[in-house]
Amino acid sequence: MLTIPDDVAEAAHMSGPEAAQELALTLFGQERLTIGQASRLAGLSQRAFQQLLGARKIPIHYGVEEFREDLDTLRELGRI
Repeated sequence: MLTIPDDVAEAAHMSGPEAAQELALTLFGQERLTIGQASRLAGLSQRAFQQLLGARKIPIHYGVEEFREDLDTLRELGRI
């Protein structure tokens, strides 16, 4: 879990969850996190995170690793 110290969040004029979302957006945009990892860091569902990406005009990159991660998730959920 990511903890944003109160004084840092206050200095940035944002809440801890907002700071986590900004970090997730940045790391996803740099292709350092998958969409699943970034959405978890942001504390959002993948759908909500995708909407946030769209609002910020950040392109979604979806490669083999993300596909494998999605397949693993579907298997864990018993959907395939």
